[in-house]
Amino acid sequence: MRGDMQRGFLERPDCRLYYEVTGSGPFLVFAHGLGGNHLSWWQQVPHFAARYTCVTFAHRGFAPSSAPPNGPDPAAYLADLTALIDHVGATDVRIVAQSMGGWSALAFAFAQPQRTRALVMASTGGDLAWPSLDRDRLTRWRHDSDATANDLFARGLHPASGARMAREQPAMDHLYRAIDALSLSLDKQALRARLLAALTRPVGTLRTLKVPTLWLTGAEDCAFPPFVAELLAPMMPKALLAGVKDAGHSVYFERPDVFNSVVGEFLEANR
Repeated sequence: MRGDMQRGFLERPDCRLYYEVTGSGPFLVFAHGLGGNHLSWWQQVPHFAARYTCVTFAHRGFAPSSAPPNGPDPAAYLADLTALIDHVGATDVRIVAQSMGGWSALAFAFAQPQRTRALVMASTGGDLAWPSLDRDRLTRWRHDSDATANDLFARGLHPASGARMAREQPAMDHLYRAIDALSLSLDKQALRARLLAALTRPVGTLRTLKVPTLWLTGAEDCAFPPFVAELLAPMMPKALLAGVKDAGHSVYFERPDVFNSVVGEFLEANR
């Protein structure tokens, strides 16, 4: 692994994106979720940088990136990610996406499958219209997950980190919430509404996407239903499914050793 790190801002028409590049080897891009930024991957970059050139960034609106006047719109994520990949000089990439990052990563995989060597969809369905799947089961899951999320909020906890992390790893839970709080000026409720409104890509289009894809979920996730990944993965020509017990929405943060091992094996198999 190279000891140096490249840091910079990529100018976009209506904002600028902060990014970091660490390591050497094939390009590996990490796309964070609603509760994070480029720092979210602090447990992944040191692990993967010996074999991959790791690219982390903060989505538009997430500090230290700036936001357009009307706030970030997921419709701009594809162009942002494409511009960043071009800017760092990557001819092809592997993308690890967490939650909201799935909107960016999946859109790129569909737009440029020839440049996407591998895709990891962690606790996300991206912009797929997955709420149309198994509505009865989803209704039951939402009832339970909403109750869990409301209880966590009432106790001052973050649903994306979950009760188990707070109980078993209080320092990690504190760090997760500290990273989340860095984007104080961002209206995350408004962005969440825009993300949900963007769930329009027909799930059947997955049958045409030949990019090797790993769907990874935490069994105790109350933000994204793990069973949805079980329904989506079989639709793809080259997909694997991995579930992690005793983990919530943020497996990469809560169970980094397991996450890194599973993702690492998948990436090596598709290197």
